[in-house]
Amino acid sequence: MKSKGWTMTLEIKPIGEVVAGRREVADDYWGGVESAIQLDEDEFPLDSVQGLEEFSHLVVVWHFDQASRNDVEYHARSPRGNTRWPATGTFAHRNHRRPNQLAQSFPRLLGVDGLRLRVTDLDAVVGTKIYDLSPFFIEMGPRGPVHEPAWPGEMLENYWAEKG
Repeated sequence: MKSKGWTMTLEIKPIGEVVAGRREVADDYWGGVESAIQLDEDEFPLDSVQGLEEFSHLVVVWHFDQASRNDVEYHARSPRGNTRWPATGTFAHRNHRRPNQLAQSFPRLLGVDGLRLRVTDLDAVVGTKIYDLSPFFIEMGPRGPVHEPAWPGEMLENYWAEKG
């Protein structure tokens, strides 16, 4: 399907990288993982993170850069290949099979050490490029009641459980 109207290409470069934390890619057991994001010291002055330590959570945009472009899938499919869950389209998924292979996470900020941010609940592995981050503002979270079908809760039952 071709897009209608104009086309724009956006070129962005990483602002940092995950330098500590989990190394293996996996679907579950991300609980208890402490990670570190190192911002580019050649690009950003120390005061670029001034005030960030006042926030409990971040919004981190990252790229599934360890996945293959061949993994991208536009058609409806059952999540994780499990036919107990309904086939849903690409835009009803939150995985590496999405068109631009971008992800966002909402990790808790544990500390700011210069341009190194210590976090937990970041589901990106060491080596992952970070493309943007900002503090999470409660006022910018979802408005109104939040609802979803049952399958995401079933699928993610162990996502934030601790491994072992």
